[in-house]
Amino acid sequence: MELEDVLEEYRYHCLAKGFTEKTMRNKRQELTQMKTYLMEKRAIRDIESVTVHDMRAYIRQKQIAGLQPQSIVAMIKLISAFFNWCVSEEYLIENPMNKVEKPKVPKKVLKGFTPEDVNKMINSFTYKNYIEARNKALIAMLADCGLRAMEIRGLLSKNVKETTILINGKGNKERTVFISPVLKKILIRYERIKNQFIKEKNINSDRYFLTYLGTELSHVALYNVIKEAGYRADIEGKRISPHTFRHFYAVQTLSEGQMDVYSLSRILGHSDIATTQRYLTSMTDTQLLEKAISSSPLMNYGRGNALM
Repeated sequence: MELEDVLEEYRYHCLAKGFTEKTMRNKRQELTQMKTYLMEKRAIRDIESVTVHDMRAYIRQKQIAGLQPQSIVAMIKLISAFFNWCVSEEYLIENPMNKVEKPKVPKKVLKGFTPEDVNKMINSFTYKNYIEARNKALIAMLADCGLRAMEIRGLLSKNVKETTILINGKGNKERTVFISPVLKKILIRYERIKNQFIKEKNINSDRYFLTYLGTELSHVALYNVIKEAGYRADIEGKRISPHTFRHFYAVQTLSEGQMDVYSLSRILGHSDIATTQRYLTSMTDTQLLEKAISSSPLMNYGRGNALM
């Protein structure tokens, strides 16, 4: 079977599975590079001719080009998914990536936001106009609900209820997150200003957060809002991004003992609990100490009983 034909079939398979535009773009880019390498450097035209030696050589040339270990691991995962599909469709007997070694990824502890950082960022915006109110509500929702960038950008007005928000998450999987009273107070004022803004501009959109023109926020626009919040709050030495707010939500929820890791995994929309558990590695010693004390059997027993 020709390599090009199999790749084209796989592309339509992924489209039928409902992968996001970003995921499809990443798959298309990486698999196109792999195809070019196999055809031009290894003279391979048929999928059956691909061996573990070819794939090791491909990974090696990526490393020589300076690709970081974390990116190499992500690339291997993406390519492996393609070859696993080839095995399931009986185009191959075995996945040639099975014996390709993954590079070790250095563990980096993300220096996250503190509650004071987040409070300053939320309060750096006012209610004086629609954009200010929108930015305040957007930052507050990121911090209080742990949403992904794509989830908050695509959030529909009809899905923001009285106490819950219905999220259309990664892989088109729906889940529910909850609105705290503090966030609700901000959203009520935002919605009041938004309704007036929509009326004056004669806007008809189903998105909860809008641009000045009444359209959905772009990826760049969302990042600009967050960067502005970090700038106004004078946050330094930390990554100012949507994921850092998601990280903040996870770490605060775990460190305060408000939720177990299994429940948090569902709230965050993780398909694998191991992804959620990685947030535990970024908790500070102080947070871990406080968590240990609050969950201590003897401390909890001692609250209702005198211990000698």
